[in-house]
Parts: sequence; C-alpha cells; structure tokens
Amino acid sequence: MTFARSQKGLSILGWLVVLAVVAFLASTAFKIIPHYLDYMSMEKIISSVETDKALNIQTVGDFYEHVSKGMQVNGIRDLDMKKVLKVNMENNEFRAHLKYEKREPLIENLDLVVRFDKEFRLRMP
Repeated sequence: MTFARSQKGLSILGWLVVLAVVAFLASTAFKIIPHYLDYMSMEKIISSVETDKALNIQTVGDFYEHVSKGMQVNGIRDLDMKKVLKVNMENNEFRAHLKYEKREPLIENLDLVVRFDKEFRLRMP
C-alpha cells in the first residue's frame, strides 16, 4: 500500500501526450514565425522612408524602389510588392497600404492563415 503513495510524476503515456502537444505547438510556431518576421521587416522598411532623411524619396516610384531594395536585403522573396503594397501621394505625404495574407498547410486540409493589413501615413522628408 505504501508503494502506490510513493509514486509521483507522469506515466509514459502522460509523457507521450505532453511531448505530442509540445511538438504540435513547435511545428505551428515554426510555420508562422517567419511570416511575422517578414511583416515586421516590411513595416521597418516602409517606416524608414519618414525617419531616414538621407533617402531623399520624393516620388511614388522612389518609394517602391526603396521598398524593393529593402526586400532584397532582408531576403523577402515570396511577396509580390506590387500586389501587397499600394502607395499614393496626397497632401505632401505618402499613404502606403500593406495588405496580404499567407497560408501554411498544417494537417491535411487544415491551413494556418496569417493576415496583415496596415496603413501608413508618412510625411515627405
């Protein structure tokens, strides 16, 4: 009788369940995190138009060229800049709208979907 009281911890089956849950969460994170890193890089590239005065970006074409170079430097190859970024110039400021979604297969016909949608109002330097 004292033997049953002295046992503590998880059984092998319990450890397998915990391991399966941790593996599932890690797999999900490894599929989603790169998309968030790309998005944060895109935010930083777009925001640098206003903060970095040395860029001298005056036109919408210059804006797109700057973003394109930033995407090359950061290794963002799976986004079509012309589809995900719309830039207009109004009242001496750029209005950039970054909007896209990415899908990653999870299990069979289940997908993970991340959707990014942000508008930027950047004053010309």
